[in-house]
Amino acid sequence: MPTLLQAATSQVGRKLLTGATGVFLVLFVIFHLGGNLAVFGEPDAMNRYSMVLHNFGPLLWFARVGLLAVFLIHTWIGISIWLRRRKARPNKYEVYSSKGGPSRQSLSSQSMAFTGVVLFVFVIFHINTFALGDTGTVVIDGQETHDIKTLVLDTFQNPVYAFGYAFVMLLLGTHLGHGVWSAFTSLGMTSKKASAVMYTVGSLIAVLLAVGFLFIPIYIYFGGGCEAALIHCE
Repeated sequence: MPTLLQAATSQVGRKLLTGATGVFLVLFVIFHLGGNLAVFGEPDAMNRYSMVLHNFGPLLWFARVGLLAVFLIHTWIGISIWLRRRKARPNKYEVYSSKGGPSRQSLSSQSMAFTGVVLFVFVIFHINTFALGDTGTVVIDGQETHDIKTLVLDTFQNPVYAFGYAFVMLLLGTHLGHGVWSAFTSLGMTSKKASAVMYTVGSLIAVLLAVGFLFIPIYIYFGGGCEAALIHCE
C-alpha cells in the first residue's frame, strides 16, 4: 500500500490534489469577493462582516492556517508540474501552435506558473496589509471590532496600492481563465461536451472575479468609494 506522501506525489495524486485545491480556492475567492463588495453596502456592512468572522475566535485562525496550507499545496504542486514539464522539454519550440481541442492552449495556460507565483507573493502581501494591518476599532451593536472598512478606503487612496492591486487582479483573471477548467479536468472530467461547457463557464467566472476585484480599488481611488462610504464624505 502506498503511503499518503507517495500517493500525493504520484502523477494521479498530484492531479487530484491540484484539482481539489484549485476548486476550493476558487470557491474561497468567490466568497472573499462577496465580503469585499460589502464596502459599497450599508455604512457598517463591511465591519459587521469582519466582526462576524472575528467572533469565531480561534476557529478563524484555524481556517486561515488551513486556507494557507491549501494555497501552499496548490502552489507547490503547480510549480513542481511546471518544472517537470520544463525538464522534459528544455528547449522551446521556435514556432508555437495549437490544434485546440482538449489541450486548451492559450495565454492563460502558458502563463500559469508566472501568474501563480505572482499571486502567491501577492497573498502574503495582502494578508500583511489587511488581515494583520492596523485597522483601528469601531463599535457596532455595542461591540468593539476591527475597522477594516477605513483601512481599505485609506489604502486604496494610494495609487501604488490601487493600481498595483488592480493589475494583480487582471493576473488572477488570467490564471483562473485556464485554472477553473484545468481543476475539473484534473478531477476526472473527460466528456468533451462537459469540458467545452466548463471551459466557457471557467472563462466567465475568471472575467467576473477579475472585474469585481479590480473595480473596488479603482472606484475607491477615483473618489466613488467616498460616496459608498459615507463616513469619509464631508
